[in-house]
Amino acid sequence: MEPRLKTIIINEINPSLKEMFGYKNLYMGPRIEKVVLNMGLGLDGNDSKIVNSCLEDLASITGQKPIITKFRKSIANFKTRKNTNSGLKVTLRKNKMYEFIDRLVNIALPRIKDFRGLSPKGFDNFGNYTFGIKEQIVFPEVNFDKVDKIRGLDITIVIKAMNKKHSYELLKKLNFPFKESRDN
Repeated sequence: MEPRLKTIIINEINPSLKEMFGYKNLYMGPRIEKVVLNMGLGLDGNDSKIVNSCLEDLASITGQKPIITKFRKSIANFKTRKNTNSGLKVTLRKNKMYEFIDRLVNIALPRIKDFRGLSPKGFDNFGNYTFGIKEQIVFPEVNFDKVDKIRGLDITIVIKAMNKKHSYELLKKLNFPFKESRDN
């Protein structure tokens, strides 16, 4: 079964963006390539119990098993050793990506305490959007009783677009709650 968000993008959002920016065809418009989630572990990367609980949390959030990332260098000031665990990473594509974005926008972001909107400054020069969530417990899949420590997530939405403005309009049409910029 095709995700709800994918059908909305194909039937409503892509034609409206084509009309807005004057594309010659629908394939010139911005589209989401993948979604990457990162969870840093810091000093807790050496404890196998904590790593396993974080693995379970991230797997339940995304529906896909995360990989464990390792440090590439030893840095004494950061108390890191080469080839020890540094964090967890998941890359979502195709249907899982659309389902995750749908749950993120409609369920998880409204559950954030004192949420005032996402910053529109999170776009890089290629049109990709990156933002952080301070608590993984905003996702309803995470069992609050089993969480030992509240951890943050970095979410990167990789968008194939001509520039930042086109990516911003795509996410705006997907109901991403951006802060309104004030002109003073």
